[in-house]
Amino acid sequence: MTTSPIITDAPKGVIDPKTGAPVGADDPFFKQMSDELADKNFLVTSLDNLINWSRTGSLMWMTFGLACCGVEMMQTNMPRYDLERFGTAPRASPRQSDVMIVAGTLTNKMAPALRKVYDQMPDPRYVISMGSCANGGGYYHYSYSVVRG
Repeated sequence: MTTSPIITDAPKGVIDPKTGAPVGADDPFFKQMSDELADKNFLVTSLDNLINWSRTGSLMWMTFGLACCGVEMMQTNMPRYDLERFGTAPRASPRQSDVMIVAGTLTNKMAPALRKVYDQMPDPRYVISMGSCANGGGYYHYSYSVVRG
């Protein structure tokens, strides 16, 4: 097939749309997937292999429950929802977690402790504010001791 300056051949393998570089060159799963895609132009794999590969990059979250939303956060690990089957698991140590979920009202007295725990998390680290109390103070928004959002 001849190409013109406007139309080019499709690149072989799995390409990152942001950088244009091959994705996961050192990952054996991506290497096998890229070879198969270049050879057949479609992928054949089992769902178990795909799910197990996705679990290797799962986020581990730290429970930082300050109020009643913390109880709701704990319910996600119970048998009804069971988030651990998707590879996520709560961690008690900030050094083992990627995500901190702040659930509840954050007071001025608790804010330095939260910052200290956040600083102990490895990079990249993320914070999720769960519930109206953590987002903006909730019912206690106008209290002198509450951090507002």
